[in-house]
Amino acid sequence: MSPTFLESFRRYVERHELATADDRILLTVSGGVDSMVLLDLFTRAGYRVGVAHCNFQLRGAESDEDELLVEEQARLRGVPFYNRRFETAAEMERTGESMEMAARRLRYAWFDELSRTEGYTAVAVAHHADDSVETFFINLLRGTGLRGLTGISMQAGRIIRPLMFATRKEILEYAVARHLPFREDSSNRSTKYLRNKIRLGLIPRIREINPKFTALMRRNLARLGDAQRFIDRGIDRIRAEAVESDGTADTIRIDRIDPAFPLEFVIYELLGSAYGFKGDVVDALCRALHHGATGRRFYARDRVATVDRRRIVVTPIAEEDPCEVEVPQGAQRSYCGNAVLYYEYRDIDTIDAFGTPEQIAQVDADLLRFPLTLRRWREGDWFVPFGMTGRKKVSDYLVDAKASLPEKQRQFVLLSGDDIVWLVGRRIDDRYRLTSSTENVLRITKEII
Repeated sequence: MSPTFLESFRRYVERHELATADDRILLTVSGGVDSMVLLDLFTRAGYRVGVAHCNFQLRGAESDEDELLVEEQARLRGVPFYNRRFETAAEMERTGESMEMAARRLRYAWFDELSRTEGYTAVAVAHHADDSVETFFINLLRGTGLRGLTGISMQAGRIIRPLMFATRKEILEYAVARHLPFREDSSNRSTKYLRNKIRLGLIPRIREINPKFTALMRRNLARLGDAQRFIDRGIDRIRAEAVESDGTADTIRIDRIDPAFPLEFVIYELLGSAYGFKGDVVDALCRALHHGATGRRFYARDRVATVDRRRIVVTPIAEEDPCEVEVPQGAQRSYCGNAVLYYEYRDIDTIDAFGTPEQIAQVDADLLRFPLTLRRWREGDWFVPFGMTGRKKVSDYLVDAKASLPEKQRQFVLLSGDDIVWLVGRRIDDRYRLTSSTENVLRITKEII
């Protein structure tokens, strides 16, 4: 099997021009089976490579053992080894990012740095065909446009993914046949992550229906990718005609978009790909545009879009911007800084426990006055913290909670009228707690994005 698999690897790299004999390729090796196979294939194929390993220090001894394995294998193969230990937990606290987002940002910034300082022309990561299929379902379940349904690309700038020709099963069979050492990340077995739920639960069920599911999905993803590339060319032309930039603001001129085009789809493509606006935010913006709601503001992670008659003006979010948005009754989600809030209406009889983690709020829905307001906290804000009877200033609460300055800057409040219902991610207001007379519950979950 090994020569056939190695030859398939060589042909894939050459056919898609992912690397040449003149390239110096930085291999990102975690110690898992996929990246250890990546290392074996590149060294057997004779490419000039180096090995980069990230120790995120999140799994104690497991992380250190991964590091030792990768260092030993790089030494045995006679290739340069680079290692960096990241203070990932501290970085998560500083930025408010999820573990996945913080780790991704840290490692790719380091890969860029290594490439510049050590002269690497490509960075190879070990994503494979099954990863791409899983990404399709993750984006489908979270809500996405066509772009999110195209899976993982084989190349993005300096990043190359030369294992996209292979399935997880084929990679494992190769590793076993070659007696390659590798380590299994214990978190891969945890079903608290959406990707693992799809990998361990959904996809095996689908394969029971169609054993050739992965090959079928690979063809589907290729067609979707072709469709997206076709759309991208069209959107680039529309952007050149309809978007004006003065260096600080980009203005989308609706009157310059051909009325024969599906306007909401065009706006979604213009705002989503370039600025990171989510689909439901764009939907709300288009409704405001249709009703002539001049002045309405809509937020992405670091951009705000303002409706100005038949124009949409996109600018960076200013530090003093309150990021204030309305939350109408029945809304499913809203965005605040680097987090998204999900809203779920439930009957009190379906609530198993009144106590919840800090990232979840359960409040009496019948006491709320809609639309709610979501915004950054400001001086003078106060609420009645759950379990207390008196008022407390938000500023004092954050001091008592030893919130860092970045955490304070990211702090949002959810209001009903002038009342703070939830100091988001921390504590609800006692006046809106669940009681024996509560019948309907609004359950709100905060997730970092």
